[in-house]
Amino acid sequence: MNFEGLDPGLAEYAPAMHSALDPVLDAHLNPSLLQNVELDPEGVTLEALPVQESVHIMEGVYSELHSVVAEVGVPVSVSHFDLHEEMLWVGSHGGHATSFFGPALERYSSFQVNGSDDIRQIQSLENGILFLTKNNLKYMARGGLIIFDYLLDESEDMHSLLLTDSSTLLVGGLQNHILEIDLTTVQETQKYAVEIPGVTIMRQTNRFFFCGHTSGKVSLRDLRSFKVEHEFDAFSGSLSDFDVHGNLLAACGFSSRLTGLACDRFLKVYDLRMMRAITPLQVHVDPAFLRFIPTYTSRLAIISQSGQCQFCEPTGLANPADIFHVNPVGPLLMTFDVSASKQALAFGDSEGCVHLWTDSPEPSFNPYSRETEFALPCLVDSLPPLDWSQDLLPLSLIPVPLTTDTLLSDWPAANSVPAPRRAPPVDAEILRTMKKVGFIGYAPNPRTRLRNQIPYRLKELDSEFDSFSQVTESPIGREEEPHLHMVSKKYRKVTIKYSKLGLEDFDFKHYNKTLFAGLEPHIPNAYCNCMIQVLYFLEPVRCLIQNHLCQKEFCLACELGFLFHMLDLSRGDPCQGSNFLRAFRTIPEASALGLILADSDEASGKGNLARLIQRWNRFILTQLHQDMQELEVPQAYRGAGGSFCSSGDSVIGQLFSCEMENCSLCRCGSETVRASSTLLFTLSYPEGSNCDKTGKNYDFAQVLKRSICLEQNTQAWCDNCEKYQPTIQTRNIRHLPDILVINCEVNSSKEADFWRMQAEVAFKMAIKKHGGEIAKNKEFSLADRKELGSPEGVLLCPSVEELKNVWLPFSIRMKMTKNKGLDVCNWPDGDEVQWGLAKAEEEHGVYVYDLMATVVHILDSRTGGSLVAHIKVGETYHQRKEGVTHQQWYLFNDFLIEPIDKYEAVQFDMNWKVPAILYYIKRNLNSRYNLNIKNPIEASVLLAEASLARKQRKTHTTFIPLMLNEMPQVGDLVGLDAEFVTLNEEEAELRSDGTKSTIKPSQMSVARITCVRGQGPNEGIPFIDDYISTQEQVVDYLTQYSGIKPGDLDAKISSKHLTTLKSTYLKLRFLIDIGVKFVGHGLQKDFRVINLMVPKDQVLDTVYLFHMPRKRMISLRFLAWYFLDLKIQGETHDSIEDARTALQLYRKYLELSKNGTEPESFHKVLKGLYEKGRKMDWKVPEPESQTSPKSKAWDGTRETGLDAAVFSSVLAL
Repeated sequence: MNFEGLDPGLAEYAPAMHSALDPVLDAHLNPSLLQNVELDPEGVTLEALPVQESVHIMEGVYSELHSVVAEVGVPVSVSHFDLHEEMLWVGSHGGHATSFFGPALERYSSFQVNGSDDIRQIQSLENGILFLTKNNLKYMARGGLIIFDYLLDESEDMHSLLLTDSSTLLVGGLQNHILEIDLTTVQETQKYAVEIPGVTIMRQTNRFFFCGHTSGKVSLRDLRSFKVEHEFDAFSGSLSDFDVHGNLLAACGFSSRLTGLACDRFLKVYDLRMMRAITPLQVHVDPAFLRFIPTYTSRLAIISQSGQCQFCEPTGLANPADIFHVNPVGPLLMTFDVSASKQALAFGDSEGCVHLWTDSPEPSFNPYSRETEFALPCLVDSLPPLDWSQDLLPLSLIPVPLTTDTLLSDWPAANSVPAPRRAPPVDAEILRTMKKVGFIGYAPNPRTRLRNQIPYRLKELDSEFDSFSQVTESPIGREEEPHLHMVSKKYRKVTIKYSKLGLEDFDFKHYNKTLFAGLEPHIPNAYCNCMIQVLYFLEPVRCLIQNHLCQKEFCLACELGFLFHMLDLSRGDPCQGSNFLRAFRTIPEASALGLILADSDEASGKGNLARLIQRWNRFILTQLHQDMQELEVPQAYRGAGGSFCSSGDSVIGQLFSCEMENCSLCRCGSETVRASSTLLFTLSYPEGSNCDKTGKNYDFAQVLKRSICLEQNTQAWCDNCEKYQPTIQTRNIRHLPDILVINCEVNSSKEADFWRMQAEVAFKMAIKKHGGEIAKNKEFSLADRKELGSPEGVLLCPSVEELKNVWLPFSIRMKMTKNKGLDVCNWPDGDEVQWGLAKAEEEHGVYVYDLMATVVHILDSRTGGSLVAHIKVGETYHQRKEGVTHQQWYLFNDFLIEPIDKYEAVQFDMNWKVPAILYYIKRNLNSRYNLNIKNPIEASVLLAEASLARKQRKTHTTFIPLMLNEMPQVGDLVGLDAEFVTLNEEEAELRSDGTKSTIKPSQMSVARITCVRGQGPNEGIPFIDDYISTQEQVVDYLTQYSGIKPGDLDAKISSKHLTTLKSTYLKLRFLIDIGVKFVGHGLQKDFRVINLMVPKDQVLDTVYLFHMPRKRMISLRFLAWYFLDLKIQGETHDSIEDARTALQLYRKYLELSKNGTEPESFHKVLKGLYEKGRKMDWKVPEPESQTSPKSKAWDGTRETGLDAAVFSSVLAL
């Protein structure tokens, strides 16, 4: 309700807490209220006004039945009939709530809801009552116990709430939004924007949400999207109240007059079928409240604040005879409500009284109310007599009075020893994440326990108790704490800890001590990192992808090739697939398959990662196959005999594709045969295998054969019968692929139980087979076995721990039979004799496949789970990285890389480690292909190219492309600078010690890249100045720091030289591959955002050249002022200016350090630089205030003249 039309004297009222034990009356108490009331001198509170014994109620006509005092002298702010029990709830301006039972208004409960704010609205639920105050939502039991207390922002001014269903609540007020709160989780789920000044009244029908605004408008909003569908401008002043019934909406309010706001005696009535106003209804009272009371007709009850009430039909005429008067104790009525049965009306006045009007002597508030629970009466005064002759009579039935004498239970101190409970151990996760400041430790709350609850173990655990038995076999119902310890540390989800320096001080070497490169996980949709690593370590795929280059802007094969090139160059430093994932997000098929995850879903782990990565696996193989088919002639993988692949097929198809023959046999005898191909297979498990408790053994080879040569009964169209008929669908294989890809499809407990059961059966069989040898080798740990090694031809027997949870074979043998059949069997691992036999049989269609990679889903409820890969890295990769030739299994968990034992790659504890994807490759696969890589990027990428911008003219040219005689050579200098825009803002939180913790860094995108010549007659002239077009939404252009303005990156209106990111990326890749040296300031961040890996010997960064250890980094602007007497970066940054300045600073560095031969003299120069910086507070003085202490390094007039001459020649062109 809007209180703008209330008595001005009421504004002087200051709410205060009124304790139930305080008999002092409020200063605003009306003396007439105490005519028939006596105050008990002992301090008992005033309960209620006396009601006359006989009250005559005429059936069908509303008249007053009872009046009670809720809280003396404190205005009633809200009243509400309980929807579940026969109760009336009342809230006061002092934040106190009182409930009355039944039509007699017997006081049921009374408690304080808020200490200072008034109660704005009350809503009854099945288990309790919701109370809304200014910025607080409290859910309390009917007896007064708090169920939850939800604090809103202090700036909120809430006025209304609406229960949309049993667990969803809308809360609105005088602000520009409405909150949606889930009552089950007590969390804000949505925030809907509304126009200022906000919403104070809300109603709902089966068609719309109705929102009343203080501006006098009523908006109708969609039930699902909350968008405004219609709007009624009801009153020019303010809205007081409105109600909806059927197809009618009635509203009352205030209209603007010359003297201010005046209560409008015309009710606005709207027809919701035609969405227009009908004839206004003139009433004879000043309406402040109105409600539909639909009994036999759709009556309207209109109530004024002075106590007048009038009933009328919304489409008829108001009759003065239908007016009755409520006699409030105070001057004003403050609240009004109608019971669900329409038999009772409740009024609350400004002196704390509640008036109940009914239309029958014995009304009910609800059609079907449940029974109300009352407190048990005291039984002390009604104890039964005790028979002392009964020996078994419990003496506890006799109430013992309070006494000061010694009781029998008071044991002497000599016979009792206090035994306090020992403190429970601190959560291991807290100890792991704790950071100490002095002697105080700080750690984030792992939220494994409810607030203020500490579990105590009453029984001490036996020291010999097996810790594995504490964890239940089924993951259902298991607590999070044992689950955390179940997941090995190296398999847990890894996160980057950001500091104020970003990633510079994060120790990646702690997680990766190898020379292979990990992938960073903070980029959106980086769940596919493990699969990118799998594809990279397939040598034929790596070479094929790096030889690929096409003209498409967003080609996944090209971007994957660029990423593979970065992984090749890295020496253990992590890479990021930002450009690849950017192209991935633009593929329509990826979005249609649900492969694009929202940031919130990825962070919370809502998506099923196992299904997601299997769909991604199928998608990427199909996409690479299509990208390769678009090339007319493949550039790689030519065998000795010429082109290896057939026309219309790609090399990806040659590697992964398997030719199939699908046969459909109808019961009429008609048979249809179709040829097809597939890039991967999905495991199909035996029917009813999970119900077989006998532990039937299925070899993996059997299940794989069943999945490849699939046979199933299904409905299909029969051309002979000309209708759908039951048919037998069979699938036979014609050609085996070189790389066998398998999606495991362990998506339910049924498949998980099958893997678990088969692993148990396989473990028992292995124990029987190797029992004696295992007993001999059981004392060797995994580390000992690695140190001992395995001589060629001699294999150590696996230990018991290595055989647990293993069902997957390391090798399988597949053979094509003459009758188009397929034989599949598990192949012994490492048997050299059998391997030589298999090599000889390859000519007869017999092939041995070795396990190369497994992708697993890690189940961790605390982090939402993650995906990791076990990869067998081949000899060629070790030769390039480490200079040794051997094979080794590694675990790839984003940027964590760790060598593992080969048995760990096939061990799947289904409680937390679930297989998702398997990769098997033919033996000697690499020998079948030419693995040479020819760089597809040519010098032509640096030549002149057309701009994407429609409005760009030659007069806007800011650079001169390189000529053929200017092509850079090895060791040439190139000045580089880049500018960026923000796509996503940084997500951070404050720790308990007050420090800032970055959860997720801001996502940047390169917007402008400039390269200037570093030598020659045109030194300092840019040859690349590309603005990068982006299709993603830009959150912040960072104009002050980047110089990029809105519209510069839009091809329709930009006047800049606009190109694609791929085009500029190719130019920089060519410069890196040719061996130039880049000069710039802060190049590490530039290359990181551009997503380039540059060898360190090709980077000359002035931020490090002019830096002393353990000192701050110095800005380019200050260095230019100090050494070159240049004032740069005035209002905005310009990348051409910055790149030139970096080149000049490098020349100055060579001059001061004598080409690096006199480090001591240069150290003195740096000391002077830092002393000057501290005095100037590292700020460049304003123009003409102070000159630089150093002379110019270059002749500015010569440079300016050169630039003017060159650019004038460009303009002449």
